[in-house]
Amino acid sequence: MSDSTVIQHPGAADAPGKLAFFLKKEHHPQNGTSLGFWIYLMSDCLIFACLFAVYAVVGRNYAAGPSGADLFDLQLVALNTAMLLLSSITYGFCMLEAQRNRLKAAMGWLAVTGLFGLAFLGLELYEFHHLINVGAVPQRSAFLSAFFALVGTHGLHVAFGVIWLVTLLFQLNKHGLIPANRRRLMCLSMFWHFLDLIWIAVFSFVYLMGVLP
Repeated sequence: MSDSTVIQHPGAADAPGKLAFFLKKEHHPQNGTSLGFWIYLMSDCLIFACLFAVYAVVGRNYAAGPSGADLFDLQLVALNTAMLLLSSITYGFCMLEAQRNRLKAAMGWLAVTGLFGLAFLGLELYEFHHLINVGAVPQRSAFLSAFFALVGTHGLHVAFGVIWLVTLLFQLNKHGLIPANRRRLMCLSMFWHFLDLIWIAVFSFVYLMGVLP
């Protein structure tokens, strides 16, 4: 049996070329979204790899200005790291509840994840504001340019992730746990955990190594 149907418009007998076709089956290819999103994540890996490489080359070029040991507050950064890691755990709870078809519980954990993400962004903005107030602006040295580029790019990704999360909450509230929303939950999950892994690398490579003499 054919997977397509032909529709003949009025007057098509006089103009044989005016025929329309539509498919009866779902046009979305199986696992197409997951594959495409993995490709996107790999491209994002390349972006962060370049930023890490730049920081590795110029991260000690202070231009007679402040170094990481002079600027970084490890207690604040550790608190910020805890916010992001906790958000990864709560997102895991969200996925578990979605697998059990508990919509309200899944939305609740997703909202908690968003709050942790906003807390992370708030602390990062506070850190940037403090650095700028003490004169540690991006144009001060190559070290600070690379620092703001790397950490700021990660922060922008988290901000976009929070926007995506809020949008997904509205979609879940309107349509529930339909297959499309489950795909979106899975893609956002991969994106969020990816940002956690990148931040662990930032925390280790930029902050912890930055305070060393």
